[in-house]
This record gives sequence, C-alpha cells and structure tokens, in this order.
Amino acid sequence: MVAKKKNGKAPGSKRSYEECRRERVEENKKRMEQLNLGALVKALSPSPKPSTAKANVMRKQFDSSAAPIRRSTRVASLPAPNYKEIHDIDPSERVRRGSYSRRDLLNRVYASDSVRRYAIDRAERLISDLEGDFPSFIKPMLQSHVTGGFWLSLPFPFCNEHLPHSDEAVTLVDEEEEEFSTKYLIQKNGLSGGWRGFAIAHDLVDGDALVFQLIKPLVFKVYIVKAYIQEEQDDKGREAKEEEKEKDSNVSHLDRNTKRVRASKKK
Repeated sequence: MVAKKKNGKAPGSKRSYEECRRERVEENKKRMEQLNLGALVKALSPSPKPSTAKANVMRKQFDSSAAPIRRSTRVASLPAPNYKEIHDIDPSERVRRGSYSRRDLLNRVYASDSVRRYAIDRAERLISDLEGDFPSFIKPMLQSHVTGGFWLSLPFPFCNEHLPHSDEAVTLVDEEEEEFSTKYLIQKNGLSGGWRGFAIAHDLVDGDALVFQLIKPLVFKVYIVKAYIQEEQDDKGREAKEEEKEKDSNVSHLDRNTKRVRASKKK
C-alpha cells in the first residue's frame, strides 16, 4: 500500500501556494466562528459620533431703532437710552497718514554711544541755562520712542511729584510755539496718543535728546537737541574749506594770467 499523509495526498504530490493559503484562511474562519470573535469585535468597536457641525443659522439683524419698552412708570417718560458710544476725535490729535509708513522701519537710524553722549551733553548744557523755577528733565530718544509703537515713558519720580495721579491730556509746545495734544497714562507713566504725531512732525530719530520743561500744569515746553548736528556742522565746515580752496585757486589762476598779459605788453 502506498503511504498517505494526513491530508490525504501522496507524499510526492506538489501543492500550489494558493491552495495552501486558501486552506489556512478557511481554518482561521472556522476558529473565529468557534470563538465568536466576530460578535466580540462588533461589541468593542466604537459607535460613530454624531456630527458636531452646527447648522448655519441666519442671524437676525438688530434694529437699533427698536428701543426696549420701558415698563417702569418712573422712567417711562424718559427718552430711550443710546448704548452705542460715539467718540469725537479732535482734529489736532489726528496724525498725517501720508507722513509716515511702516516701510520706514527698514530705514531706522541707530545712534552710536558717542553720538548719544554728545546729544545728552548738549541737552545738559541747555537745561542749565533754563529758568530754574520750572521743573525739567532730559529724555534721550530710543527706537521705541520714535518708530514702531511710538510710546514715550517719563521718569517716575518726576511724574509722581509734578503730574496728576490720573489720566490727563498733556500739551507739548515746541520751540516754534506749536502745540501738540497728547495723552498721559498714569498706570504707565508715559505719553501715548498724540506723541506719535509730535515725533513724526519733528523728525525725531534714535539718539536725539529732548528737554521737557513743565511751564504750566499739564503743559510741557520741549527743546529738541539733534544727535547728528555735529556731523552736519562738520560737513558744512568741509564744504566751506573746499569753497575757499576753489576761490584761492581761481585767484591764483587770474594772477598768473594777469602777469602773462603784462609781460606780453612790455615786449
């Protein structure tokens, strides 16, 4: 008798890979049915969550003219309140929009220590010449004061002694007697609204030094000391020397021509 294997096929017969795979799949299915794994998987699988997308609801436009009905007899005769705040902007506080652009941040001027020290020294000499009856202080300009946020912080001891302990409107008067209205904030001890317009109008840059003199309550006289005036004076001095050299050369040239003409006449 020919020996047979357990699966019923002769030892010399060849089985394809596909046949073996099908047999294994069928065996696995039978085992899963015996163990009841299908029902267990369905029981453990999470149920689909309901959609959280909200339906688009058309918002009703609020009619501001429809005022609530006053039911109290005490206020029934009074006019309906207006809860919409309307702020009137003072034209003097408006900043010329075309005078400054965010692109100017790329053209920032960074002052060196020597230039900054030169401006502060000149400001100290200026403040020593002012009348001593009015309190004053020196404020060197930084990038945050003259670009970007335009926020000017003031010395705390000066504010605590000479300025009110509440938000107030402070007027800045320049050397040409032009007035600029600003907003003083007590919590930050500095100037906010209106300072931007003052800085732009006077072309303030990093390194400039300002002398603030409190000439009246809430009124500052501001003296501006430019940081780069020394370089401008040096440039003017060099230009003057060059002009003098040109004049001297022209005069010497004319003298030579005159001598030649006189020599030719003598001949």
